[in-house]
Amino acid sequence: MNLLDIFLELLIVVIAVVSLVANLLVLLCFTCSVQVRAQVPAIFIMNLSFCNILIALLNMPSTLLGVVKHQKPFGDHFCYTVSFMDTFLTTNTMLSMAALSIDRWIAVVFPLTYPSKMRLKNAALMVSYAWLHSLAFSLTALLLSWVDYNPAYASCTVHLRDDAESRGHFMVFTAVFHACTFAFSLFILCFAYLKVLQVARFHCKRIDVITVQTLLLLVDIHPSVKQRCLLEQKKRRHRAAKKISIFIGSFVLCFTPYVITRLTELAPSVKVARYWGIMSKCLVYSKAASDPFVYSLLRQQYKMALFGICNRILGRNLYTLSGHCSPTGM
Repeated sequence: MNLLDIFLELLIVVIAVVSLVANLLVLLCFTCSVQVRAQVPAIFIMNLSFCNILIALLNMPSTLLGVVKHQKPFGDHFCYTVSFMDTFLTTNTMLSMAALSIDRWIAVVFPLTYPSKMRLKNAALMVSYAWLHSLAFSLTALLLSWVDYNPAYASCTVHLRDDAESRGHFMVFTAVFHACTFAFSLFILCFAYLKVLQVARFHCKRIDVITVQTLLLLVDIHPSVKQRCLLEQKKRRHRAAKKISIFIGSFVLCFTPYVITRLTELAPSVKVARYWGIMSKCLVYSKAASDPFVYSLLRQQYKMALFGICNRILGRNLYTLSGHCSPTGM
């Protein structure tokens, strides 16, 4: 066993632990906080976290054993099950991120009609579509026996055996699958978040104009206050762009290398290097570890929910901990 194998094993273990703990914290916040449960995006976040937890419990250990053993980690039937779940869960997570971007687009671009357009019933319908969409591709691969252990990725995933005769059909399936999952989700993310950014910049410009006019009227204001207001203007302009770049950038960074590799290997002359295949698979797994921080745990509602849970565990009251100060102040 060389150092690169040890590095990949440790990397998978770290990603699995972080993914499991972080996504369990998200589910805990949803269970214990009425404020979190009342929000429509929480439905999409719960679906995303649930899929990420299953990936951490099923697919990541399977890949870890594949890296350690250099062979199929389990029997055929169990490997088929893991392959089915790999396709189903990965597709479901992509569509959940697309659903979250649609929710933000409607909330920002159509704020007055958002409560009527994004009800819990509509969110449940979108999640149901994500499950049916994911089930259609994963079942197709399973029924056509296009699931097996792939040594290039040390994983049980979509794979065509060398002796299979349906290579043409498998190539079409792979292209359609990635077009309807990765490309479709990326298109929705880019469209929705760029519309959000456009509206956010428009409002920032309006706020900037009002701020400048106010500062010109207040001739006696201290120069440090003026400087602080102008600095806040710059932060406001960059805040929305930073968040949207994280949403889209993390999706592209984690999924693109794996998808391009899967499409490239359709050519008979292309052989994927083992370490590159495993590394691209680890990038996909890293999305499960980063999603809780990108979409939920760093938001104020989830921070307050975690704060309340910690106080319950410690047997303290949320407001007596700091002398009846406000939760925001704490």
